[in-house]
Amino acid sequence: MLQRTIDWIDERVDLSGLRHFVAEKGVPIHTQEVWYYLGGLTLFLFAVQVATGILLLLYYRPSASEAYESVQFIVTKVQFGWLIRNIHSWSANLLIAAAFAHFFSVFLLKSYRKPRELTWVSGALLLFLMLAFGFSGYLLPWNELSFFATKVGTGIAGAVPLVGGFLMRLLRGGDDVTGATLSRFYGLHVAILPAVTTVLVVLHLLLVQRQGMSVPIRIEQRLKPGEKLRQMPFFPNYILRDVLFWYVALAVLAALAAFFPWELGRKADPFAAVPAGIRPEWYFLAMFHTLKLVPSHVLGIEGERLGVLAFGLAAAFVVLVPFLDRRAAKGKASPLFTALAVAGLLYLVVFTIVGYYASVNG
Repeated sequence: MLQRTIDWIDERVDLSGLRHFVAEKGVPIHTQEVWYYLGGLTLFLFAVQVATGILLLLYYRPSASEAYESVQFIVTKVQFGWLIRNIHSWSANLLIAAAFAHFFSVFLLKSYRKPRELTWVSGALLLFLMLAFGFSGYLLPWNELSFFATKVGTGIAGAVPLVGGFLMRLLRGGDDVTGATLSRFYGLHVAILPAVTTVLVVLHLLLVQRQGMSVPIRIEQRLKPGEKLRQMPFFPNYILRDVLFWYVALAVLAALAAFFPWELGRKADPFAAVPAGIRPEWYFLAMFHTLKLVPSHVLGIEGERLGVLAFGLAAAFVVLVPFLDRRAAKGKASPLFTALAVAGLLYLVVFTIVGYYASVNG
């Protein structure tokens, strides 16, 4: 039956090109190949987000008066609703962790060098979109923690030089976090971000398939003139290993969802006092804690505004890395950019941990 279906489709759309691609495509085998699977893992976790998100949308109500109660209904009344909500919440965090791991592995291996500049740019933009997904989705349960954390987060957006006030009002739908903010975040989370992400994911995958897997510079330099690395077939060898990683991720997700349920907390009360220990999710903690440490004024400039500007420049630098690292573009070792990647990773890890304990201890 399956073969008949394939033959029927083949007659109409001609699958010979696809067959040739699958049969001919290979993946280089070397000591760093384990990092190749982080991209597929990130894609799998994004697919989990889409699937569970669609199921949650069947019951969720995006209004300040009903959002919290609808999530409460999902986790207490809908059959397996608690499981879907927990998987969605945990997979969001694992997705961002996997995206960061993929980002730093590509950075350290210099896989962005010519001719893969556009692959890096699309990947960096996807990382920023994953963070935007996390930020916009955090408010949707309309609980106390997410409400006040969103108030702080959108307040930071207001510190962006020149356009800060406009940007904050655009995000909030007014001067304060209200039901209008929830509606805007809902539209951003389920419509705008998925549309942009879908286009970028397709572009990123096409570029990866077109250019193949990059080989680390150190391994490439050891090759003799005309020598090529041994390769494994993309299908089924590489795909089966990729799927094995997905199974492991699914098992971890199921365990986290079952044994560490994502708390709903109390419904947001805009008139209540800000509770102690309010902090953003872990992937924004480094930025949040850094801005807290910046003096109120630096050289006559508002400290928070200067900090936000610095983070904006850092994001621009990340996108432009392939065009700035000239040594890697020529196939040479690039110790400066390696040091920058290591420093960036250490900064995120240390400041995330310090920021967490600082918020817990008040």
